[in-house]
Amino acid sequence: MQFFIDTADIAAIKELNETGLIDGVTTNPSLIAKSGRNFLEVIGEICAVVKGPVSAEVAATDVDGMIKEGKRLHLIANNVVVKLPLTWDGLKACRALTAENIKVNVTLCFSASQAILAAKAGATYVSPFVGRLDDIGVDGMDLIQDICTIYKNYSDFKTKILVASIRNPVHLVRAALMGAHVATIPPNVAKQLVNHPLTDKGVETFIKDWQSTGQKIL
Repeated sequence: MQFFIDTADIAAIKELNETGLIDGVTTNPSLIAKSGRNFLEVIGEICAVVKGPVSAEVAATDVDGMIKEGKRLHLIANNVVVKLPLTWDGLKACRALTAENIKVNVTLCFSASQAILAAKAGATYVSPFVGRLDDIGVDGMDLIQDICTIYKNYSDFKTKILVASIRNPVHLVRAALMGAHVATIPPNVAKQLVNHPLTDKGVETFIKDWQSTGQKIL
């Protein structure tokens, strides 16, 4: 499974990228707005830091506008993935951009039928939002299971499942068990992945026992 970081915070991206465990970044208009900075400049900076895919979302909602903006975003860097909403116009734009070998992330997926359409449109990634489904009383992970099952049934579906709106490590683990290709994680959740009280207790015990020997390695 690949790990993407879901943020536009350059400092957080640099910190996590230094671990060598980060494969890409996803952004959206809301995350860019929080930065208070120029959209194109932020995307360019992120692409310079991270070698893997960086999703940058269009602002237009009509097919012609999305295609034009998608082509402009593609020019920022080779690792830009154009992010499009899962609407009819978004799917049309996906087909057009994919035909020009521009990678596309179809976002705001909330049903298996939408995921089928994204694959048919040739999307590089589809982003189902598990946390937002949980918010309305639906188990978002059920959707991931459905999409994984459907995609495995058809060898001509090349679209990767990019699990989004992840709220906790349990979401990520369940997605990995189901066979999802990518999980995009907020920085705070990424840092939670390593935490376990028994690990902390074990380290504390080992340090105490080692100190009692009076020895040194260096």
